[in-house]
Amino acid sequence: MTEVMAIVAIVERGRADYVVKRAKKAGAQGATILYGRGTGESEAKKFLNVHIESSKEIILILTEKEKCRQIFEEIVEAGKLKEPGTGIIFTFPISNLVGLHHRENFSLD
Repeated sequence: MTEVMAIVAIVERGRADYVVKRAKKAGAQGATILYGRGTGESEAKKFLNVHIESSKEIILILTEKEKCRQIFEEIVEAGKLKEPGTGIIFTFPISNLVGLHHRENFSLD
């Protein structure tokens, strides 16, 4: 059975489409984009009295473990995630997965 990994990236609003396009070139077969709003920055807004965009886009990608590192690195580069304040990315293994059996080239056997 193929090990499946989840990649979760939280990027600045408006960057997800570009990041996903680059992830697909690196081997991702698809992605889900969600919209969110951070809360950790609210204290900085109040303290500095400067508007900080707290809206974020959350990218979820499921991929085979063998492709995970390449896709991860591409997302880091595309999202400029090594620069402070641009977002975060993390991975974790998936278990009890149902619903991908209909996808071509995504075999869990």
